[in-house]
Amino acid sequence: MIEFIEYFCALLIGVILGLTGGGGSILTVPVLVYILHLNPIIASAYSLFIVGITSLFGTLINFKNGNVILKTGLFFALPSLISVYITRKFIVHSIPEVLYENSTFIITKNVFLMVLFAVVMLFAAFLMLKTPKTINRDTIEKKQNLFLIIVQIFCVGILIGLIGAGGGFLIIPALFHFAKLSIKKAIGTSLLIIAINSLIGFSGDVQNINVDWIFLFRFAAVAMFGIFVGIYMSRFFNEKSLKKIFGWFVLIMAVFILTKELIF
Repeated sequence: MIEFIEYFCALLIGVILGLTGGGGSILTVPVLVYILHLNPIIASAYSLFIVGITSLFGTLINFKNGNVILKTGLFFALPSLISVYITRKFIVHSIPEVLYENSTFIITKNVFLMVLFAVVMLFAAFLMLKTPKTINRDTIEKKQNLFLIIVQIFCVGILIGLIGAGGGFLIIPALFHFAKLSIKKAIGTSLLIIAINSLIGFSGDVQNINVDWIFLFRFAAVAMFGIFVGIYMSRFFNEKSLKKIFGWFVLIMAVFILTKELIF
């Protein structure tokens, strides 16, 4: 029964990735924590591996279709992969087990990471649910500069390292606005960045945790199969409607995590 639940969850994550072109990675940590009952630290590390492998798989598909710009992807990956590695190797495992405590309230390391994850999910849901506005690229170019973009991407890497999610919902806008890539190329190139960041970040965890490699490869393999299923199913759905449905689902999940961690 446990293996069936594991396979179903992995398949669901892959299907969502295939259907929406992203977003499935943000469900990986909640699935590992609340359904498969893994420690949040272990879950975020495993999530980086699963997200990294599946994103690499998606990168190969998009590269074949001409939607991956290698030079841009590697340029954007460099500052974030440094911060992801530092975060996973040093910062995450250095956070005290108890961050705050008084007679009536306690904030543990695990609670802090899950609440942070829920806040990121709320932000992701907002981005998926809001109506996109027409973007004036000339105005954006005047407002942003190279140094600011590098700092932003570095900070995205820290966030990815802390919560164990891919961060595509933050990387894609940066590629679209600054690198002036089309939305399809921004999505494809972001998968390359996510794959690099996630796998480098996971390498920072390897020495700090006992890794169940059999579970990881099994879970990732089923998720990759789910991507094929999702891509096939996407032919029968409207992309805009799918984004809205998934946005509401992520919003509900975020509220569930906040309620569970802060109230119960």
